Amino acid sequence: MSMLKEAFAAGKFGVTAEMAPPKGYDFSEQLEAAKLLNGKVHGVNVTDMQSASLKASSLGLCVALKNAGVEPILQMTGRDRNRMAIMGDILSAAAFGIDTMLALTGDHPVVGDCPESKPVYDLDSVGILKMLTKMEQTNCDCGGNEIAGGAPKFYKGASVTPVYDPIELQINKLRQKVENGAEYIQTQGIFDLETFKRFLDKVDAAGIKTHIMAGIIPLKAAGMARYMNENVPGIAVPQDMIDRLAAAAAEGKEKGVKGLPMQLGIEMAAEMIARIKDEHLCDGVHIMAIGAEKNVPTILEKAGVTI
Repeated sequence: MSMLKEAFAAGKFGVTAEMAPPKGYDFSEQLEAAKLLNGKVHGVNVTDMQSASLKASSLGLCVALKNAGVEPILQMTGRDRNRMAIMGDILSAAAFGIDTMLALTGDHPVVGDCPESKPVYDLDSVGILKMLTKMEQTNCDCGGNEIAGGAPKFYKGASVTPVYDPIELQINKLRQKVENGAEYIQTQGIFDLETFKRFLDKVDAAGIKTHIMAGIIPLKAAGMARYMNENVPGIAVPQDMIDRLAAAAAEGKEKGVKGLPMQLGIEMAAEMIARIKDEHLCDGVHIMAIGAEKNVPTILEKAGVTI
């Protein structure tokens, strides 16, 4: 059974991390980082050409992680595959013992590094969830044909953006995802817990019941925060955080010490995770370290979170 599903069933605080495949075919760096995450998280999301940037497939790295003893979470977008290809990858994942997935629609290729690629979008995230749920219920593939040996069972997840205007659109989309089989939800990165609380209140008011995991992005520098505010939909880093990171950079320059902004970002991420857990705001956290997965164990240790 999915480690994340088991954790939630036992009433535990769920913890997942995120990892991107390489822009190539050498998985050694990712597997080294995975060693540090083993025993620290309930699963490692493997991104599926995030931001429409061409990389090795999510399925490929998921298989490598599974073979290395690390619990993978398969991300699957509708951007690059029709329903046949999606189901084919899902069946292949099941053959390797992968049983947790996250359905995404996917960024359009025009924003990525292979902009001439033709998008597919046969199914969006809701459509992927609906197809897999029907597969599990009927033991049939997307064409209505019986699956030899029976259909595999997946612990299915989806995403949501708590900072959105109008937020009602996200609430409605969240409802559709849950109604079509999403059993857990990972949010876009959050930086203001009061805004996050208001979002959770709206989810409760809408009567939507699911496991929500707060997205945590450890900031590395003030410039990174500014860039995300300007270019990443659903991200809103408060100015006071940006000012603190800038002050840390200035202090480091004055003292000749490198890495102070990243250290501060680790501290801020840990503080937020500790508050989320201590105040029982939601069921877990999803840490998106963006290439700095080696810092995740330190963040969790500072937050006082173990699995």
